[in-house]
Amino acid sequence: MLNAVTHKNHNPNDGGAAEVDGLNALSDASLVARIARGQHAAYSVLVMRHANRYVAVAEKVLYQRQEAEDAVQDAFVKLWQKADQFEPETAKFSTWFYRIVVNQCLDRKRKKTADALPEDYDIKDDSNGPEENLVEDQRAQQMQQAMDLLPERQKTAIVLCYYEGMSNKEAADVLEVNIKALESLLTRGRKGLKENLDKCLGMTAKDMLNT
Repeated sequence: MLNAVTHKNHNPNDGGAAEVDGLNALSDASLVARIARGQHAAYSVLVMRHANRYVAVAEKVLYQRQEAEDAVQDAFVKLWQKADQFEPETAKFSTWFYRIVVNQCLDRKRKKTADALPEDYDIKDDSNGPEENLVEDQRAQQMQQAMDLLPERQKTAIVLCYYEGMSNKEAADVLEVNIKALESLLTRGRKGLKENLDKCLGMTAKDMLNT
């Protein structure tokens, strides 16, 4: 799906392999400046450079690979449309684009009528045996369910700080809040996650007793 964005906006007249090599050497900010001037090749390079990273972030929020890819595709389209709004003097590209991706994810979550965890979502480690995989799947599902019960901004704060390793300042910039508000989101998120995990674990134990 993301390849469609790249191909759709790539113009053969932008140059050949030599130009692409030159663009690969540029910083993100320099590429965005070229995108703002309508250079499709710069856009393609930026998509290829960062697509997988941001899809991984979106998947932690949305729990579905296809949904995550669609959200990131929409985010890259917005990047193309709003490249002239990027101000490298006041924000890093990663922080600026994280904000676009997170907003796309939250918009998709708000549009859903049900917030249930997809039945086909799982995480497997093929290096383990069947029993170990079952335990890992159960733990992963419990964590995902517990995360999904959190308010969206608390969950996003946890994803950015604990999964993506952002500093509090970087995460606060993405969520457009001050550091104190971000810390409050994290505190409430951690508390809520623990409570939700206790509920999920309790439900699991109850189900096992009823089988």
